[in-house]
This record gives sequence, structure tokens and C-alpha cells, in this order.
Amino acid sequence: MMYGWLWRHLPGPAPVRVLLSAVLAAAVLAACFLWVYPAIAPFMPFNETTVGE
Repeated sequence: MMYGWLWRHLPGPAPVRVLLSAVLAAAVLAACFLWVYPAIAPFMPFNETTVGE
């Protein structure tokens, strides 16, 4: 349902829509790696690993 809404609201013919979709997906992925993941990393439990001695 969400992808259909996005596809209908992107301008241009199908090849332009595909290109815009790829650019949007890359922008979301970049935003996640640059800002979202580093912001939540300190709160993740798997950062507190210990090696048994």
C-alpha cells in the first residue's frame, strides 16, 4: 500500500520514477547510517560484550 502511494506521487514516466525511487532509497539508507544508527548505538545491549576469563 505504501509503495503504491509513493509510486503514484512520483513525477514522470516509469524510468524516471525508478530512478527517483532508487535515489530516495539511497538517501534513507545514508541517513540511517550517518545519523540514526550512531545515535541509538549507545543504547543497544550488544555493545556491552565481555570475554570470559
